Amino acid sequence: MQGNNHCPPLTPRSRLERLLREREVRKSSRYTQSTEDGRDGNKEGEQLYNDSFFVSENGNEEEFAETGFADDRPRKQRLLVVANRLPVSAVREGVDSYHLEISVGGLVSALLGVKEFDTRWIGWAGVNVPDEVGQKALTKALAEMRCIPVFLDEDIVNEYYNGYCNNILWPLFHYLGLPQEDRLATTRSFQTQFDAYKKANQMFADVVNQHYQEGDVVWCHDYHLMFLPRCLKEYNEKMKVGWFLHTPFPSSEIHRTLPSRSELLRSVLAADLVGFHTYDYARHFVSACTRILGIEGTPEGVEDQGRLTRVAAFPIGIDSERFIRALALPEVQTHMKELKERFAGRKVMLGVDRLDMIKGIPQKILAFEKFLEENSHWHDKVVLLQIAVPSRTDCPEYQKLTSQVHEIVGRINGRFGTLTAVPIHHLDRSLDFHALCALYAVTDVALVTSLRDGMNLVSYEFVACQASKKGVLILSEFAGAAQSLGAGAILVNPWNITEVAASIGYALDMPADEREKRHQFNFKHVTTHTSQEWAATFVSELNDTIVEAQLRTRQIPPLLPNKAAVDCYSKSNNRLIILGFNATLTEPVDALGRGDQIKELELKVHPDLKEPLKKLSDDPKTTIVVLSGSGRAVLDKNFGEYNMWLAAENGMFLRLTSSEWMTTMPENLNMDWVDSVKHVFEYFTERTPRSHFELRETSIIWNYKYADVEFGRLQARDLLQHLWTGPISNASLDVFQGGRSVEVRAVGVSKGAAIDRILGEIVHNKGMKEPIDYVLCIGHFLSKDEDVYKFFEPELPTESSPMAKAMLSNSYRPSSLPRFSSSKSGSKASHYKKQRSLSNLERRAIERTTSDPWRPPGRDRMSLYEGSSVLDLKGDNYFSCAVSRKRSSARYLLKTSHDIVNLLSDLADRSSSPPT
Repeated sequence: MQGNNHCPPLTPRSRLERLLREREVRKSSRYTQSTEDGRDGNKEGEQLYNDSFFVSENGNEEEFAETGFADDRPRKQRLLVVANRLPVSAVREGVDSYHLEISVGGLVSALLGVKEFDTRWIGWAGVNVPDEVGQKALTKALAEMRCIPVFLDEDIVNEYYNGYCNNILWPLFHYLGLPQEDRLATTRSFQTQFDAYKKANQMFADVVNQHYQEGDVVWCHDYHLMFLPRCLKEYNEKMKVGWFLHTPFPSSEIHRTLPSRSELLRSVLAADLVGFHTYDYARHFVSACTRILGIEGTPEGVEDQGRLTRVAAFPIGIDSERFIRALALPEVQTHMKELKERFAGRKVMLGVDRLDMIKGIPQKILAFEKFLEENSHWHDKVVLLQIAVPSRTDCPEYQKLTSQVHEIVGRINGRFGTLTAVPIHHLDRSLDFHALCALYAVTDVALVTSLRDGMNLVSYEFVACQASKKGVLILSEFAGAAQSLGAGAILVNPWNITEVAASIGYALDMPADEREKRHQFNFKHVTTHTSQEWAATFVSELNDTIVEAQLRTRQIPPLLPNKAAVDCYSKSNNRLIILGFNATLTEPVDALGRGDQIKELELKVHPDLKEPLKKLSDDPKTTIVVLSGSGRAVLDKNFGEYNMWLAAENGMFLRLTSSEWMTTMPENLNMDWVDSVKHVFEYFTERTPRSHFELRETSIIWNYKYADVEFGRLQARDLLQHLWTGPISNASLDVFQGGRSVEVRAVGVSKGAAIDRILGEIVHNKGMKEPIDYVLCIGHFLSKDEDVYKFFEPELPTESSPMAKAMLSNSYRPSSLPRFSSSKSGSKASHYKKQRSLSNLERRAIERTTSDPWRPPGRDRMSLYEGSSVLDLKGDNYFSCAVSRKRSSARYLLKTSHDIVNLLSDLADRSSSPPT
């Protein structure tokens, strides 16, 4: 058989291989596109807007979408970009006509050059359109540019956009905190603003749902739409949803001050992929999920009940080629010539910022003043050009900032200026693209002093225009761009005026060779990590995340079919219900332990379960076993009034509520290790606030649920190290790590190991005349204890392990119980499961001795019975259910305590009354 050893495999074998292959394909397609563009001549900057998500030349958008490409290439994947604002602004010119202008912004330029996807934009057009005629006209006009409008009325815009987004989220995400001026009024209006925020997000979701087609990728953008991923997933769980934040994400200590903190985090986690500009922001998001929601952060993202939301950093870039090409345009060359003549003999420093509190404009100007104070020889040789683009001019805080900046500039110009020149040129307006490129090109030092900035693409634009000048970039360490351009830039703390002033002097006097090295590093990054590469990488990662999620969900059990479980229950004659206790029959508590610790530590049965449990336990056809790790006293207190079996300490102690406790544990169980482990647990309890340990008769547990999440994990790691190198290094013990606990047990102490003996005692006690034909097992068990689920499985695994085969070949069957005729599958189960539950300790327990230090008062140790021989489940009458965790060996899932209440209530309604 011939083969080609040089061909790559058709199917990528790993996630990295898939992503690398997609990256090569993108590069190849871009090279082909650029070659074709080269044959058509150079394109000018403003001509770049005629492609991408906009309509083809003949204006027939529908035809393009349906027919694909003329050369029969496969259709592009559709990308629905959902942002608060569309990439165009609409101005109404008549009853049924609109004038559209393309907006300028990082996201717009980032997605304009992406050719790999068939892109549609969904968002608000920035205009209120209350009438139906106007809405139809605007929809038609936008459709020609592949844009789909969301119509928001003035009230919604005021409460949602101006209120919750700009007055609550934006300041908080930039570390400015929540509004402080009138706390009572703010608290009162907060809920109405949040309600409007959710309503607006639902309106965006409704529009997405109307235009969604199977296979589309939906990419949600920014803090305006944090609620959108949940709305979309509620509509269609299989929808591919990504969410990207263009601002910083604050530390968990800042985010936790937000009243709606948990709801927003869970809404974002509904997305498949969550992206941020820097690793710091991604780390803060994962930390907030861990500390506020109490769910696990992993290297891949955030895992909640088996569902993984990938969290990653995707630094945005710019369309660098657009700026590089623009420098050759006649208009830009003319501007450059004028600027060079205007500032001849002087070094040019540049600041380009939106007039905003977070941009650090006052700090920048004060640092420049200090530089002039300390360097008199530079007075007539340097000029600072500060472009401050106005924003939110109607806001009092912004008006105050404008006045402050003007005052500082006036003072400095009056102090250091002359009749012919001033040190600072301040402009309260924006510049057009050509003038801005020319200004970047003639600048010697760019000064970016953001107090907090998501990325700041001004620094990227400056670098892209500095091919000949090799200017120096002074960059705030609090801007996201510092993560990418930090090696080539001079990083400063903008609050440290002295440091910034010294950096200005260093930049102005920097040798040419150092400027060259710094520029080359930054220029390579800016031209490699473009906006198009950013967008393509995010969508590629999102598609790959979906593939991985599909592989992962194949191992996740489905939700319990309540109707089937109840129907089988009503048709059976000898039922067994096994229930866990903690997190199964108890009321739900705060996962992070922020509730009342004293009350939560006292386990109590959920009040809504008391009546169903009473009915079920009184049914003569139903046997209930509460199988728990809790001690005997806890189970006695909660279930003493019911007619059921209580199995405490993971099944090591057993009693019918009308009888005395007996022990099921192996006879010679070694408990000499308890004191040494207890000393370790006491030590870590003392040094970990709000942690506690519980000494039981067959195990010892250290619980740090109520401690600080991250500190508790560090302490648990340290505790385990102490255990393994000290008291349990040579002991025959099992160590279990729970969500917020560490438990040490003797080998052989587990629910799965005890269930066969428990079942045998129940059969012996009740004198069963017919086999058990229905089993329901529900619990929130540790992974090690989930072997109780496998005990009742009627069929052997498809591929038995060598260990299982060895166990089968050496089967041991006590004959103390009568045999029932069971199905073929049932006999296989008894043959296999019996052997699984018998350890050497358990076999030796058959040989009883007279001395027993663990014998409880009132009854001898129970005999060993074979419980598995009484099962006749026929495969379909067994329902094992894990509670609130998706990765489980159980057949089904029950998500919440509410689901358990509903199930047991339905079963109780089908139960027969006891005979009178």
